[in-house]
Order: sequence, then structure tokens, then C-alpha cells
Amino acid sequence: MPTIRRAAPGDAGALPAIERSAGEAFRALPDLAWIADDEVQSARRHRELIAAGLALVAELSGRPVGFLNAEVFGNRLHLWQIAVHADHQGQGIGTRLLRRAIREAAARGLHAMTLTTFREVSWNEPYYRRLGFVALQAPSGHLRRILADEARAGLPRERRCAMVMWLGRRSRRRHARVRRGVMAIRRP
Repeated sequence: MPTIRRAAPGDAGALPAIERSAGEAFRALPDLAWIADDEVQSARRHRELIAAGLALVAELSGRPVGFLNAEVFGNRLHLWQIAVHADHQGQGIGTRLLRRAIREAAARGLHAMTLTTFREVSWNEPYYRRLGFVALQAPSGHLRRILADEARAGLPRERRCAMVMWLGRRSRRRHARVRRGVMAIRRP
């Protein structure tokens, strides 16, 4: 099983290839197959997130096989990307990366973890729901801006959603209300 560790600047060069390999899964979805050929995060962007955000690597035999990168927005950690090389998918590596990020966000005193994803793609919204995230009916603040940016970049807005996982005891009560559809994130 791979070791999960914080990413180092020297890892940045290997991470775009992992994302490209992970993106090959979209070829199985005819209407989204173009994503497999789309741009991935550059090594430069990875270095920025390693320096300023939260970046984790899953390492096997001394080389990265998966990564997660995220950025803090106010009191929330926003997940930008989880990717696992195609040769290592289906082994729980992505889940381990995500659980480590959740622990680190909680340890930093952050109130929630957020992300945007495809609604009906099995390794997107259904996967995150199984891990405890809930879809927001009316995303606001940074999530609304991210969804708008994604739409401008060509992602079909009607197929995307924003999700949240509340962290901490008070946040878990809020999480239960969101699950019941009582509230949405209001502040940026």
C-alpha cells in the first residue's frame, strides 16, 4: 500500500502525468471522452498549491502514483483535484488521500471541505456522497465562482454540482441540516 505524505516541490513535475493517466477513465463516457485530452494542472500550479495550500502524494516504491491538492478559502478547504494513476486505481488510494486531507483540514480548525464535480459520473458525486459529502442546492461564494469558471472552460454546468462536508461537532449539526435540504452555504 502506498505511503500518503505531504507533497514536496520536487514532486510537481510528476503530477501532471498522473492526472492525465487518471483522466483516461473519461474515455468510457462518450459524451465526456474529450476530458481525457483536456489540459491538466501544470507543474507550476502544483508548486503553487504545494507552497500555499494542501498537497498530498501517494507514493509507492519511491514514486508518486496519486495526489490530492486543495486550497483554503476562508474557513473551508476546497478540493481542486484527486488523481490516481490508472495502473493503481480501485485500490482505495484516492479515499486514503481524501481522508488524510479531511483530518488535516479539521486539525487546522477549518469548518468544512468543499469540491465541485460531475453529478452522475460514478467516481464523482456518488463516490463523494459515500464518503459523507452532500450536494448543495444553491452554492454561493467561492463555489458559485468556481462553477462559473468551469462552465467558461467548457464543462457542462448542468452536469456539475458543488458539495460540502462539514467538519467538527458544530459543523456536523449544520451538515445534518444540509442533508435534509434546510440550508446552503451563504458566505464566501
